[in-house]
Amino acid sequence: MAEQRRLVWDLPLRLFHWLLAVSIGLLWLTQKYGSNPVPGVDSIEWLQDYPAIAYATWLNVHMWLGYWVLGLIVFRVIWGFVGPKHARFTSFFPLPGRIIAYIRAMAFGTESKPVGHNPLGSMMVFLMLALVGLQAVSGLFADDDIFTSGPYQTAVSGDTAEFFNGLHHTLFDYILIAIGLHVAAIIIYAVVLKQNLTGPMITGHKPAALVPEQEAITSSQLIRAGIVIAVSIAAIWLLIGLAPEPSFDF
Repeated sequence: MAEQRRLVWDLPLRLFHWLLAVSIGLLWLTQKYGSNPVPGVDSIEWLQDYPAIAYATWLNVHMWLGYWVLGLIVFRVIWGFVGPKHARFTSFFPLPGRIIAYIRAMAFGTESKPVGHNPLGSMMVFLMLALVGLQAVSGLFADDDIFTSGPYQTAVSGDTAEFFNGLHHTLFDYILIAIGLHVAAIIIYAVVLKQNLTGPMITGHKPAALVPEQEAITSSQLIRAGIVIAVSIAAIWLLIGLAPEPSFDF
């Protein structure tokens, strides 16, 4: 007889999680190869005669991925207020008392298994949202002085743009550290605590023995999610539309 399972993680939340993971990988890739827009071309003189080609650089792809990630963050923030129970921030906000009690319970082997995010996991959720969100916002004002600049770079002073440029590069290192801690925690929970955190984030379900009936969610609220997606797209579209006209100095 198949084990009874109950829905905990809604589909929009799961899609956000995995799309963000893939997007961060693509952002790293496009930044890595963005220093040379066309293979074999070491000079920027070609930009004067081929502006259309210049637009199709790795860094321009990187910039559009940045818009995409910012849209994901906007969606997650809104979903944190209107989504199903375990997606809402109020259900897992990392209050100091919750964190201390959870760590103490783990130390004495009396730790219970929260249905949604545990207090330590909730800290990582907010940390990643803050880091990635700030990273995306800093990119709007950054300027690499070579091929591309953020859409709002001309709206700030040169010193401010330089600050955001440094912040944009530095923050990504912290994002990689946070990802490393996240992966390490997943492995520790799987090997030491015998808790599978990855599976439920793929299927959305946990064993019924771990999820009281009143704690399960009844649906992924896809219609509501569609509305939130539309709002998020509109917000990013408006952000791009309000950006100052770019200036090209060759």
